[in-house]
Amino acid sequence: MVSAIEAAAAAAAILLDLLIPSLVLIAMAVASLLVRRQRITSLGLRRSTGSRLVAKTFLLAVLWSVFQLSVTMPIANHVSGKTQDLSAFNDLQGNAGMLAALLVAGWLLGAFAEELAYRGYLLTRIREALGFGRWGLAVAIVLSSVLFGFAHTEQGLVGVLVVTIDGIYFSVLRVHFQTLWASVLAHGFNNTIGFVAFFLVGPIHGLW
Repeated sequence: MVSAIEAAAAAAAILLDLLIPSLVLIAMAVASLLVRRQRITSLGLRRSTGSRLVAKTFLLAVLWSVFQLSVTMPIANHVSGKTQDLSAFNDLQGNAGMLAALLVAGWLLGAFAEELAYRGYLLTRIREALGFGRWGLAVAIVLSSVLFGFAHTEQGLVGVLVVTIDGIYFSVLRVHFQTLWASVLAHGFNNTIGFVAFFLVGPIHGLW
């Protein structure tokens, strides 16, 4: 019951776009851990027992970026008749200073903060509320990813859809590698690839 209440409160913060939702969720996570007397490892932020996690997640991020550009984004563009709204990055092309700032923000606020908020706290609490079976995990992944998508409404309908699919992908990595660091690294590398590409050639909405 407590986990369900926490998940509902987190969902409300996201849908109401309360301040910066990911930071609100992190504040909720800290309070939750203190009340429960749990460590942050309970949210998945534990060291990986596998080797070469950085190399693996970098390769997966490259492959995922190619998949996004060749499949996800083009299909979403053609079906909706719109493209992802990337106007927030209009000044990025050729701007080294902005690129540096976005890379730092992309890793700290994008990769670490969002992964801790959505794949760490929110996914864990929804899964606890639904049960730890296979179906509970699947539904928790979808619900937390949809909310992750709605946290990016400034990117338009296509952006919400693309980010939701990203959320599912990052969730699968978090579960597969049994550590939140896997999704943090993959998210960070994915952001880096996107920012560098935009810096070099401008917005890319798909390969076809």
